[in-house]
Amino acid sequence: MQNNTSKDPLHGITLQRILEILVDFYGFDTLGELIKIKCFTDNPSIKSSLTFLRKTDWARKKVEELYIRTLPKLSY
Repeated sequence: MQNNTSKDPLHGITLQRILEILVDFYGFDTLGELIKIKCFTDNPSIKSSLTFLRKTDWARKKVEELYIRTLPKLSY
């Protein structure tokens, strides 16, 4: 019997949802300390952060890695 469930924690979740979860959990202040990018420290918003992250692979990777490390701490 084949199991089609992905083991990838990023499977099926949008970058926007990842960012919303991280902002809810940490807030932009802490997010800016954990990942030192301007879109989290200078006048941050979900919209401006998404614009930057969609264009910047290394930054998106850092956000995805933080999300994966944060998953066990989330109470879903």
